[in-house]
Amino acid sequence: MTRAPSFEDPLGDFTADTRVVTLAAMAALVGVISAFVALALVRLIGLFTNLAYFQGFDTSFTAPSANALGLWAVGVPVVGGVIVGVMARYGSEKIRGHGIPEALEAILIGQSRMSAKVAILKPLSSAISIGTGGPFGAEGPIIMTGGAFGSLFAQAFHLSPAERKTLLVAGAAGGMAAVFGTPVAAALLAVELLLFEWKPRSFIPVACAAAVAGALRVPLLGSRPLFPVTPHALPAWPELFAALGLGIVAGFGSEFLTWLVYASEDLFRKPPIHWMWWPVLGGAVVGLGGLLYPRALGVGYGTIHDLLAGRLVGVALLGLMLTKAVIWAALGSGTSGGVLAPLLIMGGSLGALAASWIPAGDPGLWAAISMGATMGGTMRSPFTAVPFVLELTHDVNVLAGLLVACVAAHAVTVLLMKRSILTEKVARRGYHLTREYVVNPLHLLQVRDVMEPPVLRVAEQAPATSYPDELLEDALIKLLEHVAELLPVVSREDPTRVVGYVERAGIMAAWVAATRAEGLREEGWLTEHLRTLQQRVTKALTGAR
Repeated sequence: MTRAPSFEDPLGDFTADTRVVTLAAMAALVGVISAFVALALVRLIGLFTNLAYFQGFDTSFTAPSANALGLWAVGVPVVGGVIVGVMARYGSEKIRGHGIPEALEAILIGQSRMSAKVAILKPLSSAISIGTGGPFGAEGPIIMTGGAFGSLFAQAFHLSPAERKTLLVAGAAGGMAAVFGTPVAAALLAVELLLFEWKPRSFIPVACAAAVAGALRVPLLGSRPLFPVTPHALPAWPELFAALGLGIVAGFGSEFLTWLVYASEDLFRKPPIHWMWWPVLGGAVVGLGGLLYPRALGVGYGTIHDLLAGRLVGVALLGLMLTKAVIWAALGSGTSGGVLAPLLIMGGSLGALAASWIPAGDPGLWAAISMGATMGGTMRSPFTAVPFVLELTHDVNVLAGLLVACVAAHAVTVLLMKRSILTEKVARRGYHLTREYVVNPLHLLQVRDVMEPPVLRVAEQAPATSYPDELLEDALIKLLEHVAELLPVVSREDPTRVVGYVERAGIMAAWVAATRAEGLREEGWLTEHLRTLQQRVTKALTGAR
């Protein structure tokens, strides 16, 4: 168990202690496990794709669009839906969906405990769903699967819930780093989405797991970036303004895609059939969409690479984007698969289409920038999206344009939507979460900031004492432990000398005041001049009438 902080501990920037070294070592082992789990998932996807579409026993990635099944190909996703539905009904309902909300739920309400059943069934169901043509990504399943293995590893030891959470997230980050070769983005995703904190006690172990898994990816899956491209030129001001506009458009697109998935989920709830059969209906939608546009099937890594290389242009882009969006919405049927790879395809198609109206750059450049913006806006993780695209392509010159576009898309979705595509499902299950990480005022203010003049004398019946330089949180804990409304504040040098007292109500008032102060606006040096100018203009306009 982690040592509880003592009231006598000296104050500092962080609260981490040497326990973080032990957790980092454990997280490194989890990173090793996650890398092999990622390898297994990739091989399973390849195996089921080859079995379903080419009747061959091969674990290499193959695009379902190259099949020669004709009309029979429509039934392949339907069969996959039947299998996934049965696995969810009689195995574990937690394998349904794209995985990240389930990981969030385990962290928020499950004390970071996940079952071995989920660790086995989630990658298997996802591989079947994607391998039979499902237009989904592998990142959600590997995040949930890696997290499940990290949680199982943590449950074998004497750890606190916070430490189990750290190892769960370490497994999730390690899996993502191994699949995509993006350790930095995986560590940032952990902070932006999974940890619900920015503390060395959790970030250091998670970063270790991502680094180890990223290093193991080289011997397991290769050393090349997943989508290598020829580096673009550094952007000038016109390109940055174009990136801003593209990011805003991608933000509106992100809102539409989020609405589409959950509108689809609501639609699948209407037929009077058990949810076990919803993936069958979703499979029918995928099969028909794949018949119209085969490139929309499967995980689509080849399509992403073609978009980044500028090999897809014109009407083909529009068909790809619309078809992918419609059949991807089948995720609302409760089948198993992720959202990231589809977002890259739809965002890349949008950027390549927009390249026709942007005078500078090439379709590959704007596809890359739009991929990042769509990912950052839809997942509400802009600082994950930027290094993610950089690590996928190794094109560092797009950094400035990516940052502008991702932040613009993020701003649009934050203003338009209360929840992201990843948190909406958690909210629909009745749980509230916030992704704004702020410092608790009780961790900053000290007793001297709120204490009143002395009115008590230290006596034997005083349940406890506080000190002027003690944090308000520590004083509040003492008040709650001793069921007291106030405590005497004494000097550290002379504990018999009372210098004041602190009340529970005073601590709460300080908390409320600090929170409300964020919304208080003060007049600046230009305010009075602007007000005078406004009055003169109003007077002139009124007089003109």
